[in-house]
Amino acid sequence: MSDRPLDLVVRGGTIVTAEGRQRADLGVSGGRVAQIGGEMTAAREIEAGGRFVLPGGVDPHVHLHVEPIDDDPDWVDDYTSGSEAALAGGITTVGNMSYVLPGETISHRVRAESALVAEQAIADVFFHAVVLAPTDEVCAEVASVVAAGQSSVKIFMCFPAFDASREAFARVMRAASGAGGLTLIHCEDFATIACCTADLSARARTTMAHFAESRPVAAETIAVERAIAMCRETGAPTYIVHVSSAAALAATAAARAEGLPLFVETRPLYLYLTEERYGQPDGGIYVAQPPLRGEGDLQALWRGIVDGGVDVLASDHAPWTRALKLDPKVDLEHPRPGVAELDTMLPLFFTEAVGKERITLERFVALTATNAARLCGLYPRKGTIAVGSDADLVIWETRARRVVRDEDLYSRAGHSVYAGRELSAWPATTIRRGEVVFDDGRIVGKPGSGQVVPRGGTQSLP
Repeated sequence: MSDRPLDLVVRGGTIVTAEGRQRADLGVSGGRVAQIGGEMTAAREIEAGGRFVLPGGVDPHVHLHVEPIDDDPDWVDDYTSGSEAALAGGITTVGNMSYVLPGETISHRVRAESALVAEQAIADVFFHAVVLAPTDEVCAEVASVVAAGQSSVKIFMCFPAFDASREAFARVMRAASGAGGLTLIHCEDFATIACCTADLSARARTTMAHFAESRPVAAETIAVERAIAMCRETGAPTYIVHVSSAAALAATAAARAEGLPLFVETRPLYLYLTEERYGQPDGGIYVAQPPLRGEGDLQALWRGIVDGGVDVLASDHAPWTRALKLDPKVDLEHPRPGVAELDTMLPLFFTEAVGKERITLERFVALTATNAARLCGLYPRKGTIAVGSDADLVIWETRARRVVRDEDLYSRAGHSVYAGRELSAWPATTIRRGEVVFDDGRIVGKPGSGQVVPRGGTQSLP
């Protein structure tokens, strides 16, 4: 029996990590895992017999806050509603894309976001500093902020500023790498998108039915090859977000075979849906960047999930209401990209990947928690269940079935592109740092209880 006072014991569950599984009781003290196995008692006990106990999901790619920069509407969640959706979906830690605005420094943006987390968040949070303009001041700051724990930056290739500042962005990558950090890159080529969109507009094909044509696979592969070249040139650990196509995945596989420090993320949309959706009357709700692809691309990504070509499943949660997505003013030049994924990503992936025996539960944990925690400097505090780790635990129900329904979602988007799909697994209880924050369909954690997570440098994957 532990000689330390325990706050919570989770009894009788099968504890699963990326390394293996065991049936054991688990004790929590001071928000950390204090004991696995053996005799223990605590002030509160939760029975998990017949259920799996997994690490809380680490979703490194969400959009829960962005400063308004014009009169256009923005994504509808904040750190509170986004936390609720995440916790209901078995995710205890999220990585927000935090845009460094003109005139700001990275440090300023991190302070501003941290203040919002302290007020709003229930889930734990970390930030990716999105560098829109690599000014001399921002470039000079990267190494120090990465070394201080802001250990990731993000670059968008689909913005016109990228080509104009390519050398400065390479400086950002080198500085981040030199301080132990990670560079995330959105790989779509701006020139290709602009050319295709102009051609479609000239032919009066500007509705969302033509969205996939406006951002073809070539736009992604051109950008991926450029990102690989920058990775090769700088030696910087490079993380390609939301890979959507077989061609892009093949390019990353070839680069990894060279030994380049390149990591691959995909998102749920590309595993379940294809581009034919854009031709439906409500096709606009499926708009995301990159677009949905063909059946061959979908199958290639599933192979990557199975064989290790994909390292991380992340949501790219970017929520809009149905009305905003289907606004008739929206066109190819002014899309509203993104869908709500936090509520559904892990339950649907558990159902389709583990439930259909495509992957093991250990591989599920690696893809949805451990690998992201390693790459983003959070491991072993996050992403695993081990003595000393944060007690971020999800008790999964796998003995019944339910259906995804819009009315059950916590995201303010209020709708899911997966409505009507059947689930064979979902979180029954979510525990964040030893505190029950979601239980039996209800959020019980309080806004402001979430924290900004301390981070170290990028770690390699096994």
